[in-house]
Amino acid sequence: MFALLSLGFVIGIAHAFEADHLAAVSALISKQSRKRDMIRHGAVWGLGHTVTLFLVGGAVLLTGVSIGDRLAIGLEGLVGVMLVFLGAHVLYRLHRDRVHFHQHSHADGTMHLHLHSHATETRPHRPEAHRHAHPDRTALRVLAVGVMHGLAGSAALVLVAAATMASPWVGMIYIALFGLGSLIGMTMMSFVIAIPLSITARGLTRLNTALQLLIGLLTTGLGLATILDSGRHLLG
Repeated sequence: MFALLSLGFVIGIAHAFEADHLAAVSALISKQSRKRDMIRHGAVWGLGHTVTLFLVGGAVLLTGVSIGDRLAIGLEGLVGVMLVFLGAHVLYRLHRDRVHFHQHSHADGTMHLHLHSHATETRPHRPEAHRHAHPDRTALRVLAVGVMHGLAGSAALVLVAAATMASPWVGMIYIALFGLGSLIGMTMMSFVIAIPLSITARGLTRLNTALQLLIGLLTTGLGLATILDSGRHLLG
């Protein structure tokens, strides 16, 4: 039993590396310039994913209510729509903002690189313009994406857990370990993704923009492919 539960943890780590997960989180963190923020957002995705898996999967295991195939396919289709939106937003932001990076300071003396745009400014740019607050709602969006991925992945996970575990409670432990593995896996992958994005943010603006363009195109393309595949199964 211990080996089976441990396997759930390892599978959870691998689960975080699935293409739709990587595409979504890459699109969400692509506008960040600090490695710490990118890694933190990856962990937030894992948290949303894990909590949803545990709540939905646990409810199914304890009540015996099954998740229908059509519902599971429909949720995958919604993930595809979400990916298209995320990828298109990256592309739109690059076009709208004419992105560049600069270093600036806050009132407390903190210095850091910051992704910034002056596309909407009507007056000549002044250095003081860089001394501003940074409201960041990306973490909430990442959490919502993690929740959505958790919903879409619940059906297959619950079927595996229900079929192999001795009791629903052991199945819930399996789901919790699976979710923990996915959280750790996405945190690790966010660190890997953050390396080229943060390095190119330190002055190689064109290369950074090219990376964001690639992320936007791949995410949009994967989303469209997911929608088509879901539609084919629903209509087939």
